[in-house]
Amino acid sequence: MKRSIALGLAAVAALAVAPATVGPAVAQPALRFGPCPQDVATPYPQLTCATVEVPLDHANPGGERVPLLVSKLPARNPQARRGSLLVNPGGPGGPGVDFAGTLAGLVPPEVRDSYDLIGFDTRNTAHSAPIHCVDPASYWTNPLPDPDSPAAREANWQRAETYADGCAQRAGKYLPHLNTPTNARDMDAIRAALGEQKISFLGYSYGTYLGAVYGQLFPQRVDRMVLDSSVNPDTSEIWYGNNLAQDVAAQQRLDHFFGWVARHDQVFHLGTDRREVKAAWQRTQAELRRAPRGPLGPSELIEISFNALYGESDWQPLAQGLADFQLRGDDRALAAMVVPKDALAENGNAIYNAVECADAPWPARRAEWERDSRQVAAQHPFAAWFNSWTVAPCRTWRAPRQEPTKITGEGLPPVLMFNSEHDVATPYAGAVEMHRSLPSSVLVTERDAGKHGVWALSGNDEADRIGADYLVRGTLPGEDVAIPGHPEPDPSAPETRESRTYDLR
Repeated sequence: MKRSIALGLAAVAALAVAPATVGPAVAQPALRFGPCPQDVATPYPQLTCATVEVPLDHANPGGERVPLLVSKLPARNPQARRGSLLVNPGGPGGPGVDFAGTLAGLVPPEVRDSYDLIGFDTRNTAHSAPIHCVDPASYWTNPLPDPDSPAAREANWQRAETYADGCAQRAGKYLPHLNTPTNARDMDAIRAALGEQKISFLGYSYGTYLGAVYGQLFPQRVDRMVLDSSVNPDTSEIWYGNNLAQDVAAQQRLDHFFGWVARHDQVFHLGTDRREVKAAWQRTQAELRRAPRGPLGPSELIEISFNALYGESDWQPLAQGLADFQLRGDDRALAAMVVPKDALAENGNAIYNAVECADAPWPARRAEWERDSRQVAAQHPFAAWFNSWTVAPCRTWRAPRQEPTKITGEGLPPVLMFNSEHDVATPYAGAVEMHRSLPSSVLVTERDAGKHGVWALSGNDEADRIGADYLVRGTLPGEDVAIPGHPEPDPSAPETRESRTYDLR
């Protein structure tokens, strides 16, 4: 059971909405950390937790408040402590409280010595007054309608409208304040509550955009910042264009997976050429369209395949599942990979839609969505329609939209960026644009790799060294640098050491 430790109204009013031109205030610690909720404490007993209360509306600091759960893992060497490193795993809607515990075993030891790792669940996420838009037990029935089928198009549009209506009915008072600038102002309230004049930040995926927006609003409060797997911050790409770009990257990365399976035909027996493996995947899809197997239908096959492309940890299970299905008619391995749509997953989906729908305008006409999905699917059919339905509630979202924050990087200290060349969730072109938008940044490219999340998450020693040099000593490469990618998994080799990788979702 969590204990609420509230910030004073005056502190939040003065600090959380301060304009970027105001210098850093002298902050006083306002948090007392204690036990974390049981679902966090069980896997991560070393974490402690506290609650910061922030205004529902930062423009009305004296009004209703929202609790944010914050976790802390203290620096291991107090003499070497540099400050607080806030971490965000992306999403939007990824739980961040336990992410600090996850990172504890992944970041280089000298970073653990130098920083308090600070995790936080963004507002209305996980332990921070979570919202729900639908009853997951009745809404997320499997199998879902075929995302590619014209015959199922009306059903998919109806599901999207039902979801948008449910969010308005169940969480309407929160929706106008679920956006990235508000999350950034919440971060500054956390900074103040920690008693820090400046914070360092490590953000992955959506967290890169959150960090960039924080830096835009509060550049004088940034110490060091690492942005890994960057969202394209161009105002014309937030968020509709970013989602379309994923479709192209996903098709390319799926082909890489097919090639990997073909190179290990002695294990999977699906073909020695990627075209043969692709044909096996397509046959599986066709069979599931004709006759779904319990919770496993065509939409679920796309989802588990898409998820496997974020990193390589699911490549072997997916390939083995395809082999079992095609060679033995056994669907159990694939069905086991279907993601349960429980309350936590539904909350994540609610926040994902709420923030993206509110951050920017979206097309209002079905014809425009269908035209764009059809055009992308003509050359990149794997996930084009599936991905479109994921954010389709934004077409009829029942809350105000805002104009995206323009990122210029003015006043920011040096920033370190990482991105793999073949990232499926945040395609490399987006990292190039983020790099251009942040003149003080240096970009480290992981070549011949597609891991979503490079530093500390991929097992790339050179990436980890560069990140540690920057966070601990402030040392950056003199120019942008490309490093070799981490090794692909070898399904025929025994596991000889504990994995140092972690896949974001």
